[in-house]
Amino acid sequence: MKKEFKAEARKVMQLMINSIYTNKEVFLREIISNASDALDKRYYNDLKSDKEVNKDDYYIEIKPDKDNRILTISDTGIGMDESELESNLGTIATSGTEKFRKNLEESNVNDLIGQFGVGFYSAFMVSDKVEVISNKNGKSFKWVSEDADGFEVTSASKTTPGSDIILYLKNNNDDDDFDRFLDEYALESLITKYSNYIRYPIYMDITKTRKKDPEDENSEYEDYKKREIINSKDPIWKKSKKDLTDDDYINFYKDEHFGFDEPLSWLHLSIEGLVAFKAILYIPKKAPFDFYSKDYKRGLTLYSNGVKIMDRCEDLLDDSFAFVKGVVDSEDVSLNISRETLQVNRQLKFIAKQINNKIKAHLSDLLEKDRDKYYTFFDEFGNQMKMSLYESYGMKKDQIQDLLIFNSKNSDNRITLKEYVEKMPSTQEKIYYTVGDSIDKIKAQPSIKTVDDNVDVLYLIDKLDEFLIKMLRDYDGKSFESITEETDTDEDSSKEEMFKKMKDILPDEVVEIRKTDKLEDDPVILLHRGDISIEMEKTFKNQTNTDNVKAQKVLELNEKSKAYKLLEESFDNDNEKFEKITRTLFDQAKILSGLEIDNPAEYIRNMWELVGE
Repeated sequence: MKKEFKAEARKVMQLMINSIYTNKEVFLREIISNASDALDKRYYNDLKSDKEVNKDDYYIEIKPDKDNRILTISDTGIGMDESELESNLGTIATSGTEKFRKNLEESNVNDLIGQFGVGFYSAFMVSDKVEVISNKNGKSFKWVSEDADGFEVTSASKTTPGSDIILYLKNNNDDDDFDRFLDEYALESLITKYSNYIRYPIYMDITKTRKKDPEDENSEYEDYKKREIINSKDPIWKKSKKDLTDDDYINFYKDEHFGFDEPLSWLHLSIEGLVAFKAILYIPKKAPFDFYSKDYKRGLTLYSNGVKIMDRCEDLLDDSFAFVKGVVDSEDVSLNISRETLQVNRQLKFIAKQINNKIKAHLSDLLEKDRDKYYTFFDEFGNQMKMSLYESYGMKKDQIQDLLIFNSKNSDNRITLKEYVEKMPSTQEKIYYTVGDSIDKIKAQPSIKTVDDNVDVLYLIDKLDEFLIKMLRDYDGKSFESITEETDTDEDSSKEEMFKKMKDILPDEVVEIRKTDKLEDDPVILLHRGDISIEMEKTFKNQTNTDNVKAQKVLELNEKSKAYKLLEESFDNDNEKFEKITRTLFDQAKILSGLEIDNPAEYIRNMWELVGE
């Protein structure tokens, strides 16, 4: 007699068929996972009853029938009796996996996946009719539902233990190609994608080709079927590190298409405790071509006890470490009604925290023990960590600051902030830096020549670096200071009138003009006042709607230079020459700072006129 689904089951089926699962192919993952659960239950019961256990008796089998559009997924698991078929498949989430879990308080088999009555309904996404023929304890029954419109349970003649899930596939339509679920190569691909690491073997007949007569070189070829195991069963991350070689890790990296070349480094985690998980994480050697674009999808492949849940679980990786590739497998991850959508819960947050801490520790270890390899890493992915720190407004300072490296005046190679501070003279109170497009250009700056030999200066050659320093604010109690930022001066006031006259010539260009005795052979230097530096002004100039962002410029004149003497000489008796010298010196200061000058032709004309004199 036909029975109605209980109300909650009917609602879930409609959600399942129409909205919960966005990708219909996952029905195979769900049914195979349920089959694995049933095998776990039988295996546990067999052990408990002291039955002789033969591992070959526990398996899953896939049988496509193209002629009749039928796909059968069979298992040799515990099976269901008449009441369980009605209860488990007629009422949502009462299948017994959860109940069974509660009965295993003293058992080691505590990693069953999901609940049978939930994932099972995904079969209706691809099927017009579903049959379940199940044998438990020698008695068999058949559960049938057509178009998910009620169900019937009748006696059956199945003699082997376990269940056969028989799907009568829908016909193709404009939106879906259901034929692919009958193609052995497509099925093999789906099993490898989602269920490759189910602990039990998954069998399927695979078409092979051979000569009809092996002894005849000219023999025709024929197709034949061979029963093969499709899944790998034993994932690399569940193996002991001591049993794995570098080639094993490298081959897995390539097999999973994490990158085309070999990884730069990797770490293998096996975390026990309240939330247990295993993971293999890779640091790629090269950044993907789209890594710094908005189209890049970060995240780790997430498994729940060997069943792939998500290709990219973004919640497991902090933005700082978005470059990391790899897999995470945990039996403790809580899933909601669809395994496609994770509950962002305490377990997942715990795993993410552990993973990000381990990544940081691994990079720190690489930085300390293999500096050349770390340089390679930082060249590819350093900007990702910088952007993460900057975009968090410095909140990720503790996580990132010790992983940053910079070129500096007194070091041949890049150094960390910690290394800079350790080498500071005892009298030095600040961390000094300067900004430029390249090391060579920085070395040519007048400002770098004013720094004492024993004082190191960080060279910030990436456009993001100066903004990053602003977010860091300080390191180990030492504040950062740009060597192009004005400092207090002890200059006398004897030339104030001359500087005022120069300021009148450049009213909107500088906030102050003064002399200095710190420059060597450069006649002039341009410093900045306030938070906006000259380098920041240059960066903002290339961005939209930021043309008005200007640095407050301080013009310092080398009092030992010939230009300064010419200024003094023309101050009282030649206003025209005084203005030419003033404008020429300011243009020279802008050029030395990498700024464009407003009127190159006027600059050249003034310079040659002054040279001619």
